[in-house]
Amino acid sequence: MKEVLEELEMRREKARAGGGQKRIDAQHSRGKLTARERLELLLDDGSFEEFDMYVEHRCTDFGMEETKVPGDGVVTGWGTINGRVVYVFAKDFTVFGGSLSETHAQKMIKIQDMALKNRVPIIGLFDAGGARIQEGVAALGGYGEVFLRNVQASGVIPQISVIMGPCAGGDVYSPAMTDFIFMVRDTSYMFVTGPDVVKTVTKEEVTAEELGGASIHTTKSSIADGAYDNDVETLLQMRRFMDFLPASNLSGVPELPTQDPWDRADHSLDTLIPDNPNMPYDMKELITKVVDEGDFFEIQEDFAKNIVTGFGRMEGRTIGVVANQPMVLAGVLDSDASRKAARFVRFCDCFQIPLVTFVDVPGFLPGTAQEYGGLIKHGAKLLFAFTEATVPKVTVITRKAYGGAYDVMSSKHIRADVNYAWPTAEIAVMGPKGAAEILYRADLNDPEKIQKRIAEYEKRFANPFVAAERGYIDEVIMPHGTRPRIARALRMLQNKEAETPWKKHNNLPL
Repeated sequence: MKEVLEELEMRREKARAGGGQKRIDAQHSRGKLTARERLELLLDDGSFEEFDMYVEHRCTDFGMEETKVPGDGVVTGWGTINGRVVYVFAKDFTVFGGSLSETHAQKMIKIQDMALKNRVPIIGLFDAGGARIQEGVAALGGYGEVFLRNVQASGVIPQISVIMGPCAGGDVYSPAMTDFIFMVRDTSYMFVTGPDVVKTVTKEEVTAEELGGASIHTTKSSIADGAYDNDVETLLQMRRFMDFLPASNLSGVPELPTQDPWDRADHSLDTLIPDNPNMPYDMKELITKVVDEGDFFEIQEDFAKNIVTGFGRMEGRTIGVVANQPMVLAGVLDSDASRKAARFVRFCDCFQIPLVTFVDVPGFLPGTAQEYGGLIKHGAKLLFAFTEATVPKVTVITRKAYGGAYDVMSSKHIRADVNYAWPTAEIAVMGPKGAAEILYRADLNDPEKIQKRIAEYEKRFANPFVAAERGYIDEVIMPHGTRPRIARALRMLQNKEAETPWKKHNNLPL
C-alpha cells in the first residue's frame, strides 16, 4: 500500500509541475500565471477537484512517443465560485504551448458534457497556440467535437471564455461561440491567422497586438466583452461577474442579499436632464443610481459607446440593462450599437434575465457609411431581439424617443410589459425643427414664422402625454421615483408567461 501511495503522490507532483520549472518561470516572466495558479484564484479556496490529471497523448509520429506530459496541456475539473458550482478548463501553455491534441480535446469534451448534463456554467481559460501539428486531422477532429458542444450548450448554460495568452487558429472558434469573451491587456491576443501568415499572404506587416490584442477586440471588432490589466484582476472580475449569471436557462436568476431599500428615492435624478434638449448627460449616472448599491457590470464598455449594456440587480435579483448614452453621438442608434445591444438582449432572454431599458434616442445615424454598412439589417437585429424576448421588460423613456428608434427601443408595440416616461420625455416621429421644416416648407423663408411653427410642434409632441393618452406609456413618473417603480414592476412581472407560435427556430436577420 505504501508503494502505491508513494507512486500516486509522485504522479500527482509530476502532473502539477506541467512542463517543468523552466517553463513555469518563463510563464511568470511574461507576467502570466500558470493554469493551476489561475484556477486557484478563480475558484473558492480548496474547492477545485481536478479530472484526468494523468491523461497523456497517444501520438507516435515525429518522435512524440518520447515526449509525454501528464495532463497533456489542459487542466480540467470543477469547483465553486462564491459557493456556486462551475466547471472549468485551463489551457497549460507550459505543456506543448497548450496546443490541442486528440486527448487534450477529449478532456475538454468530458467537462463540456458534464456541465451540460448538470446544467452548470462552464468557464474556459485560454492560453494556447492552436492545434498540435504533429497530430494532424486527429487534432482537427478534436476541435470539431468541442465546437459541437459549444453549440449544444448555447442558450442552456452560460459559457464564458477568458483569453489569457495566445489564442490562434482553431482555438478562436470555441470562444467565439460562447456567451462572453474577456481578455488580458498586453498579454493576450486572438486571431485566425498570425502576423507571419498575414505578411506572407497579404504583405501586411502587423504585430500580434495590432492584429488581435485586447485593444483591438474591445474597441474595433467587438469580439471581446471586456479587458483587464493582468491575470489577477481578470480572474477576480470573473468571480464578480459569475454572481450575476444564472446556473442555466431553467434555474432562474441568482438572488443576493441587499441592504439597498427597494423604495429608495433619489432626488438628484430630478435634475439629471439638462434644460437644453441638445445638451448631453451621462446615462450611467442614472443606471448606477437605480440598481442595487450602484453595482453595475458593464458589457462591451469600449465598443459602440452610444449604447450601454450590462448587468445590475433590483431587490437582489439580476437584471439586464440596455440604455442609450447621450454622451456619445447623442445616443443615436447605429450598426455597431444595434448589434451590441441585440446580442445582449438575446442572452438575457435565453437565461430568463429581466430587461430594463432606458431610452434617450434621437433616431438612427444617417449617412452613406451606415447605409452601405447594412444599417437596415443591423437595426433589425435589435428590433428582432427585443420583439422576440419573452422575459419581463420594463422601459423608461427619459428624454428623446424619435422615429423608428422609439419603436425599436423596447416600446409597448413590440411587447414591452411596462413603459414609463419622465415628464421630460419627447416622443415623436422626429425633432421639432426637422418636423416643422417638412410640415411648413412654405414658411422656410420667414425665420419668425418657422420659429413659431417649431414652438407649436414642440408644444404638441415634445412631451410624453400624446403617447400616454393612447396607452403607449403606462405612466408618467417623477425621475426620483424610478427605482421604486421599476422594482414594483419587476415584482409584479415575476411570474410572467408569454406564449409564442411553435417553430424549430427563428430566422434572425444576421
